[in-house]
Amino acid sequence: MAEDNKPAAAPAPKSDGAAGEPRARIVDALMALAGEQPFEEISIGAICARAGVTLADFRDAFPSKGAVLAGFSKRIDRVVLLQQNGELAAEEPKERLFDVLMRRLDAMSPYREGLREVTQWLRREPLAALAVNQVVVNSMRFMLEAAGIDSEGGSGALKLQGLALAWRRIVDVWLDDEEPELSRTMAALDRELTRGERIVAKVDSFDRFAAPLKALTRAAFETRRRAADSFRHRARRGGAAPDERESRR
Repeated sequence: MAEDNKPAAAPAPKSDGAAGEPRARIVDALMALAGEQPFEEISIGAICARAGVTLADFRDAFPSKGAVLAGFSKRIDRVVLLQQNGELAAEEPKERLFDVLMRRLDAMSPYREGLREVTQWLRREPLAALAVNQVVVNSMRFMLEAAGIDSEGGSGALKLQGLALAWRRIVDVWLDDEEPELSRTMAALDRELTRGERIVAKVDSFDRFAAPLKALTRAAFETRRRAADSFRHRARRGGAAPDERESRR
């Protein structure tokens, strides 16, 4: 992937709504503290002190520190989605998604040190990583939509989870990429999207091949269900099945 394909950086805003909104200040405070100390040592009280909010404000905005991370992800989603301008509509899906994800990394840049610690914390806490995985899947749903790529159905679920896992690997490279043009990150992103494109193509081909068999299976299941419903209906009315009447003769 040529380096001149890298989109222009767009700084992430420091607000999720009105200036000084407690929710936005809490997100900023947590990400700042994560850049200074281990994530598990950050207390809700410390976040409130840094954000200049009360515990009641925090409780109104978020139920936990993990929820603040989800709020941060939603913030980044919004930054990326607000930059949609349709300029890449004529490009191939992979190129559109490449651009969208590079814009996501640009939006994350001001929070890089905090994200470095959050990433390390998720490696130390597998249960937290599972919860955050769903947050990432939700974000990737909107990234695919922004790139004009369908994410519905069975293959859509595969695309979302596959992209979420690929995104984790891409972020790992990005966090250690000190090159001004992020050439290592761009190469990793191109590699992951190429691999994902091949996997999705195989799944789509299998779905087309298996579609008639799935239709027959559904039809057979529906026939059996209707027969069972009819038998139960007759039984409730005191009737007997045909084979039972025959045996009584």
